[in-house]
Amino acid sequence: MDLQGASASGTSGASLELASLKLAKSQQQQEGQASLQLLESASDVPKSSSSNPALGANIDTFA
Repeated sequence: MDLQGASASGTSGASLELASLKLAKSQQQQEGQASLQLLESASDVPKSSSSNPALGANIDTFA
C-alpha cells in the first residue's frame, strides 16, 4: 500500500480546493463591482417630466 502517494494527492486536492475558492471569491467580487456600476449608471438617467402633470393619470382598462 502506497501511503505517500495518497498523502500527496490529498495535499494537492486541498490546494486545488483552495485555488477554486479563491477563484470563486474573485468572481463574486467582479460580479459585485459590475452590479454597483450598473446601479450607479442607472441613477444617472434623468427622469422624464411632462409639462402636463395629468398626462398618464387616467388609464383606459377597456379593450
